[in-house]
Amino acid sequence: MSRTAPTQLLHDMFDAAVSAAQPDACIAAHLPPKPIGRTVVIGAGKASAAMARAVEQNWDGLLEGVVVTRYGHSVPTQRIEVLEASHPVPDQAGVDASKRILEAVSNLSEDDLVLCLISGGGSALLSLPADGITLADKQAVTAELLSCGATITEMNCVRKHLSAIKGGRLAMACHPARVVALTISDVPGDDLSSIASGATVVDPTTYADALAIIDKYQMAVPKAVRELLRHAPDETPKPGDARFDKVENILIATPQKSLEAAAAAAREAGYTPMILSDRIEGEARDVALVHAAIAQQVVSHGQPVSAPAVVLSGGETTVTIRGKGGRGGRNTEFLLAMAVALNGLQGVHAIACDTDGIDGSEDNAGAVIGPDTLEREPDAKAYLSANNAYAYFETLGDLVIRGPTLTNVNDFRAILIEGGENA
Repeated sequence: MSRTAPTQLLHDMFDAAVSAAQPDACIAAHLPPKPIGRTVVIGAGKASAAMARAVEQNWDGLLEGVVVTRYGHSVPTQRIEVLEASHPVPDQAGVDASKRILEAVSNLSEDDLVLCLISGGGSALLSLPADGITLADKQAVTAELLSCGATITEMNCVRKHLSAIKGGRLAMACHPARVVALTISDVPGDDLSSIASGATVVDPTTYADALAIIDKYQMAVPKAVRELLRHAPDETPKPGDARFDKVENILIATPQKSLEAAAAAAREAGYTPMILSDRIEGEARDVALVHAAIAQQVVSHGQPVSAPAVVLSGGETTVTIRGKGGRGGRNTEFLLAMAVALNGLQGVHAIACDTDGIDGSEDNAGAVIGPDTLEREPDAKAYLSANNAYAYFETLGDLVIRGPTLTNVNDFRAILIEGGENA
């Protein structure tokens, strides 16, 4: 049978993964019954505006509230106010939005319902500093976290303990109202306490854990930050806290569901899909070497799957900044390192994109590679050494630029291995 061209299929699989996580497709089935009292909608994340719109379209009753999303990720709403703020480094707009959200849930009763719409990016957008530190302090710590190679779970542990709203504190502010948090997962393993730094979830981590992470990566942080973590003035709420008895956290979209949607697209196109994992973490370059080795194994030995095949994976890699002035995100860095490792291996194509449509802080979701990538621009190692993957793929015209997708289920990777006469 004739097959879809490799590059087109890579794009089709990415589109399928993103579509499976769209709020319009997954909000309605999880909405709770109307309460006796008020219904207040709050939320934070790259998908929060689209989630708010989906709630409005599917809610039969009165609504009010406010959500905050990343600049450029807003959509028109009628009853729920949408604010915008900076990501990944927080700004004053995020501080102001956090205050507005806390005001929206003040003075609630047991008869009221809070619908909390949570998605990836909420950690930066809910940026209200804890007492004793400033926004500038949080910005400095964020910059360190983004460049040191810390995992997303480690980053969010630190951010919870520098916040007046994350790490379960938002749910505490809603008490005694019922809270239903609808969550789109962007973290490996779908850990609710880590997604958007667990604003509505009890927190198993401590101030001591956060300080240990700072010491592990030898981060240069402001004195006030270290002092706050050392003195641990008011630990985050822990399992068993009675204030969370009426808090329900529901996952409505996950990386696994998106990988399954991509697998279905691959199967329909005549390729055997294999989902490697939905929770891969690690340095982007190291993860690339493992993926390249798997592709080589398929080509050489037909293991762990026979070509024509597609190997799919999700999760969130990290990048340790080594160069100066380079541009790029973890997905383009992954692909550039993979292209170097494959060294033009015939029949292998790949895509890596952030499902929110923005790889790091650039305008692209990711990029694609093929057997001719290094042939068209041989100086790949120099670009990689400078953390300048964006410029490399821009030169080739191989960036994937879609704009904000209005959802976020973390990174998406697909390695397509052709077989037989197509290789």
